[in-house]
Formats: sequence, structure tokens, C-alpha cells
Amino acid sequence: MRTVTADEPTVQGEQPPHRHRITLEDYHRMMEVGLLAPRARVELIEGEIVDLAPRSEAHRRVVMRLEALLRQAVGTQASVLSPAPLRLGADSEPEPDLAVVRTPADAHRNARPTGTDALVLIEVSDTTWHYDHDLKVPFYARHGIPEVWLFDLSRATAHFFRGLAEGHYTDETATDRPGLTFLPGLTDLAVDLSGLLPTA
Repeated sequence: MRTVTADEPTVQGEQPPHRHRITLEDYHRMMEVGLLAPRARVELIEGEIVDLAPRSEAHRRVVMRLEALLRQAVGTQASVLSPAPLRLGADSEPEPDLAVVRTPADAHRNARPTGTDALVLIEVSDTTWHYDHDLKVPFYARHGIPEVWLFDLSRATAHFFRGLAEGHYTDETATDRPGLTFLPGLTDLAVDLSGLLPTA
């Protein structure tokens, strides 16, 4: 049997396999009818269902600590969500670890927050650095999220993505000693991230 290599020319007129993408409506219908388990660790990114990595104990501790710090910092000026599913377009519902969003005028609104509600999204990466950094951060930029914080636990480093312009972040900073950090869209509000990351 002959092995076909990737660089061989395709047969004239040959079409690549069609990838069927689903809508946000399809995604929620799958949940409603039980095709996706109620507690399934998944998210919808540009029409594709992505399995999320299991949370480690270190990941859980950092997320819980961040949530407490953020809630204390924002008070009633914003809402802190964790988990934080967001509706981004007609075919995406990512679930960042945390989101700081504008508190809706209607406190009883049942709809998921959207990109226009978000002030900052936060991802905590333990074993998912490339997925979070290479796929999700650019994805958030394309959907107009003003700011993203990415905490890389494997390297004990915090990355901040700011300066959104034309669907890209123009300012990325990284530090292994995050400290007082201002929250976008909230006047003079900051959160102290000192001691958040694991140390050697």
C-alpha cells in the first residue's frame, strides 16, 4: 500500500472535508436535550465545541483568590463572574475563568453578558498556555474585549494585554511580581495582586 504524503498535489477538483460549525443556538439546544452533560467542561469557540482541561488544585486556589480580591476591589461598581460564560457573536460562548463586567441596569436580566459588557477577562493557565495565549487572547481581541489578564502558573508569570486597536492588543506586559493593578473602565479602582502567583 502506498503512503500519501502531505506535500503531494491533490487530485484536480478535489475538495477538502467540510467542517460543520454549530451556532450558539445549536449549542444551547444540545445542552437542553442532554447531548452535552449539564456539568460538561466545554466552551464554544467560533462554532467548535472545545473540551476544557480539568482544573488542578493550584488553578482552583488562584481563581478563588482572584475572585475574592476582585469582588473586594469593585464593590458595587461592577460584577465579578466565575465561571463566566459570555456570548460573543452568533457562534461563540467562551468561558474565561473570571470576568469583570458592567453591572446591567436590569439586575434580573437572565441573558449571558456579551463582549460590550466585559471590562476585563481573566484566564488562569496551568497546562493550557498555548491554547489560552495563542488562540483565546487573539479571539478576545477580535471580539473587542478591552483587556485580558493571563496568569501562567507553570512559569509563575502574569501577562496583561491592553491597548485594543483594530482587533489586536498593542500592549503586552509580563511580570513575575504583579502588584497594584488598575481595572479598566472603573475610575481609580485597583486590585493588589501581590503574592498571588506560586513561588519556587
